[in-house]
Amino acid sequence: MTEQNQLSAATLARLGKDVQRPAYDRNQMNTGIVHLGIGAFHRAHQAVYTDAVLASGDNRWGILGVSLRSADTRDALQPQDGLYTVAVRDGSGDRFSVIGSITSVLVAPENPQAVLSAMVEPSVKIISLTVTEKGYCYAPATASLDESHPDIVHDLAHPAAPRSAIGFIVEALARRRENGTEPFTLLSCDNLPANGETLKRVVLRFAELRDPDLATFIRESVAFPSTMVDRIVPATTDTDRTIVERATGLRDAWPIMTEPFTQWVVEDHFPSGRPAWEKVGVTFVEDVDAFELMKLRLLNGSHSTLAYLGYLAGHETVSDVMQAEGFSAFIEAMMDEEITPTLPPLSGFDLSSYKAQLRERFRNPALRHRTWQIAMDGSQKLPQRLLNTIRKRIEQGKPFKRLALGVAGWMRYATGTDERGQPIDVRDPLANDFRERTHGKTSAADLLDAYLGMQQIFGKDLADNDEFRRAVGGALEQLLRDGAAVTVAKAGRD
Repeated sequence: MTEQNQLSAATLARLGKDVQRPAYDRNQMNTGIVHLGIGAFHRAHQAVYTDAVLASGDNRWGILGVSLRSADTRDALQPQDGLYTVAVRDGSGDRFSVIGSITSVLVAPENPQAVLSAMVEPSVKIISLTVTEKGYCYAPATASLDESHPDIVHDLAHPAAPRSAIGFIVEALARRRENGTEPFTLLSCDNLPANGETLKRVVLRFAELRDPDLATFIRESVAFPSTMVDRIVPATTDTDRTIVERATGLRDAWPIMTEPFTQWVVEDHFPSGRPAWEKVGVTFVEDVDAFELMKLRLLNGSHSTLAYLGYLAGHETVSDVMQAEGFSAFIEAMMDEEITPTLPPLSGFDLSSYKAQLRERFRNPALRHRTWQIAMDGSQKLPQRLLNTIRKRIEQGKPFKRLALGVAGWMRYATGTDERGQPIDVRDPLANDFRERTHGKTSAADLLDAYLGMQQIFGKDLADNDEFRRAVGGALEQLLRDGAAVTVAKAGRD
């Protein structure tokens, strides 16, 4: 790659005429947000909304990104002066924009003190997070802090040199309190039920273990607004990079490919101030819970179900899965008959149109969203995406055979061997535990017992529930006997 054809501040003028670019002076940007977890989703979603705010003339809200693990994003964006391309793709074509809201990227393991110093700056009013479910160091079944998590154990012993997002947050708040600097607002943008409350719970518990007075300060002084975020963002491939370079005329090391649809619903509680996101499409509400539950159960629950069963059936992308026999009918019936009755009412919201729109989004052939990518970290996702919906169905005394098949699909996938006997690269914090528990087990009954012994996923209530055991065990037995394609095709005709 040469400097002449690489995206950067110096080469912006060489972009193709149809490519949108930052409509503001980036040299005048101040850092008002530190974002933990500077991955693809943030750069396709919150950073895009904030870019629009900066374009409106409010230069206070530049974003300093923090990678808590890998240097990949920093290494890609630093030579590009933080610039990157967002390609919005659907059947009608592609539209390209260069986003400039990222001021810089830090890699926490390389220099935790630089991250803490940035978080303590008085200009920083918001710490936002997209660290995925596992980044909260919590037990999914209880949504409470996992006090045995290695990073939590480390951070309690070495609070000034944290590793976890929670450790960084609490140490930064301790330093701001000591300095007399107003605390920031903590803004979770991850797919967690009541994500603000979940973040508050784990932060307060960590702070209590460290210093009860600090926990009291945080409880009384720090806001944790909940949010609902929605945009499908596949992992970027080399093919995507080539598409972007041909369209824009410049090489981008890490562009973002996404869909036209984007939604952000936020509880409006920002004592220290916030960007005027409402002027660029964000919906502010008093209570985000109903929106969040709708999205977690309908979009995320359906997405995970399609990913596990679709992967097992041999399909690479979600759009491929939706074209296969029975899958579209199966997911429509799951949405209508099993998920929708568990949702609270949303006054004035057209739920039928929302579900139809979801299925069209799943069918978008331009995205190439891989089933394997969606299948990652299933142990962290399953409780809020499928298991809590099943709990509600059990409470209602209603069947949940399609939801049970989604759970069984995860169990079959997590064994690490596909239906052709080939290994599956299972990416999950508990992958070693899966292997140990399922080794040598081939029957549905034995596999079911192995998985349900993991109470950090299923809790004691589902593990002891005969109806849950029968439904999931029967679905798992059918998957092992007939395979995912045949099982779903049959279910889709029911």
